[in-house]
Amino acid sequence: MHQLTIVTLRHLMIDSQKCIGIQFLHSKVIHALVKTLNSPRWSEANKMVYIANTPENLSAIFTTFKGIAWVNCRYFYRNKPVFSNTQAEDITPIKDKYLKRPDLCPPDYIALLETKRYSLNTSRTYTALFSDFVRYFPGKPLTEINELDIRQYMSYIAQQRKSLSYQNQVINAIKFYYEQVLDMPQRFYAIERPRTEQKLPSVLSENEISMVIGATSNLKHKAILVTIYACGLRLSELLNLKLTDVQSDRHLLLIRGAKGKKDRNTVLSETTLGLLRKYYVAFRPKEFLFEGQRGGRYSAKSVQNIVKSALGLANIKRPASTHTLRHSFATHLLENGTDLRYIQTLLGHSSPKTTEIYTHVSTKGLKDVVSPIEKLKIEY
Repeated sequence: MHQLTIVTLRHLMIDSQKCIGIQFLHSKVIHALVKTLNSPRWSEANKMVYIANTPENLSAIFTTFKGIAWVNCRYFYRNKPVFSNTQAEDITPIKDKYLKRPDLCPPDYIALLETKRYSLNTSRTYTALFSDFVRYFPGKPLTEINELDIRQYMSYIAQQRKSLSYQNQVINAIKFYYEQVLDMPQRFYAIERPRTEQKLPSVLSENEISMVIGATSNLKHKAILVTIYACGLRLSELLNLKLTDVQSDRHLLLIRGAKGKKDRNTVLSETTLGLLRKYYVAFRPKEFLFEGQRGGRYSAKSVQNIVKSALGLANIKRPASTHTLRHSFATHLLENGTDLRYIQTLLGHSSPKTTEIYTHVSTKGLKDVVSPIEKLKIEY
């Protein structure tokens, strides 16, 4: 059976005009057919032939190559959810803020975030960072901003002493517009990202964790602290827990739609389960495992205040946060002999490299290492 040649369509923006990019491997037949299209031209910058983006020209492409080549529209019709297994997020707050100000964030930008089902937090971050980017070039059309302009903007961001994580988010927000909304292929891949800081996570000892948990007499607060540490949860994961996620018969806690929109199970120890049962009898939450005084999801600020207060009562002077409890969970598992692959699964890490950082934090075995100074005769 004869295999059809592949012709791939791309969105291009050339001289502020939307165009259809046509990519194909060298073929005399395809090349000859491309010449029959309406005013084809070569883009040296994009290394492909292009024609004006009109309904007539798009229709002509399918007619011209029918039965001769397979027209790959994967990149041209790209508005598919990146998280197809999840429900669409309600990004009404973002729409209310920006749809009245298309000069700050194009409606197509917001629409694609919603279509691809990015989380509310990611959508809020992207739109805020992109609107800052737009403000930096007042009066300049977005399609006229080039790579040099973006390098200048990133230099400005770096001068503001923004963190490397923040700088990477800025790049992602900009690339989302040019490479996904406008579908300009790899236009800004040459923008150099800042090198990631190799900082070790803050970790508390097992004794310090005991002091932090024991510092509060409030049953609800204690249950929150124990659940974060004992299950290795992110703050958002704790807040999204529902009563139905507690699988007491299996001693597992189901984490739904965590980072990367993935579900996972984590351990639910007998101690944690016993405390949660006692908490449930006292507070009777209706939907979420931890709810506010008037019901509904517990607030992130309240949890952060609980952790801050417990750290103060335990007289922990070193910098620590809610996420420190998660880091401590992973480190203590490693020090107690748990396989790194299991820890990766429990934490919900996509890459083992992310989990491997805990091997640098763990002090297991270090106390048995003898310094070479002990072999020297030093007087003091």
